[in-house]
Amino acid sequence: MEQNAETTSASPAALPKDWLAVVLKVGVFILLAVLGLVVFPLVLNPLAGTLVTAAVGVFAAAAAANAITLRIFERARLPAIGLGWTSGSSRNLALGLLGGIGAAAVVLLGPIAAGMAELRPDPQQQAGIGPLIFVSVVLLFGAIGEEMLFRGYGFQCLMGRLGRFATILPVAVLFAAMHAENQNVTTLALVNTVGFGIVLGYAVARSGDLWLAIGVHFGWNWTLPLFGANISGFTMGVSGFTMRWKAGAIWSGGNYGPEGSVLTCGVIVALMIYLVKAPVVEHDLLLLRPQPEV
Repeated sequence: MEQNAETTSASPAALPKDWLAVVLKVGVFILLAVLGLVVFPLVLNPLAGTLVTAAVGVFAAAAAANAITLRIFERARLPAIGLGWTSGSSRNLALGLLGGIGAAAVVLLGPIAAGMAELRPDPQQQAGIGPLIFVSVVLLFGAIGEEMLFRGYGFQCLMGRLGRFATILPVAVLFAAMHAENQNVTTLALVNTVGFGIVLGYAVARSGDLWLAIGVHFGWNWTLPLFGANISGFTMGVSGFTMRWKAGAIWSGGNYGPEGSVLTCGVIVALMIYLVKAPVVEHDLLLLRPQPEV
């Protein structure tokens, strides 16, 4: 088992024995995150578009909230939440990318092969390497930011106290709730988002880092626009093609995109099985270290 070089001394023995301390830690994290989610978009909005403001704003708010709470309560730095880079981290990131890209490809290529959908040229898209790189960078910031926000310090602090099963589901529900105001959102889309939250939470619990979850998150988000599919209600034209469905919204997800599709329900289950079986490198998270034997 590898250890992140940036982690410092702490163990569940050093974690709060009473709920007041746990509530304080998580409460401060949430307060700082909410404050950042208000302030950073206000600063960025005059300088960038909606997509960039959303992605970079979440990244900045999450990074600041994690860095400050880690420094105050653990005397540690940002990599301690699972962002330290090792050979194992690169492997986990690659496994996550493989899972995320593969899951998205199944949802998109399966219907095309079955004649339920087809790819058509879209003259309204500005296709090319420039738009692709731009959207890829924005999506990467968004994926890292959301993982720091929902699977970072607050999540890990609760998991160190409650255990993985009592933490992953509630945080997954919160993750879905944050998408409830997205354009064209549906009940099935929110159910699938809870499912993705469970998968991503398990990825952190299994790997002891954020790189596996970041890989899954980014891989899924990056693949959808290549097929001209919407991501959580957002349209990002980068390939010059759009996916035209011959089946109903229950299969396509409608204007929300494949995340609102019944096909994604099955893919989420397959993705969880993949993460259980994948040769993941396990790391030693600061807030989840086992107590040393006396």
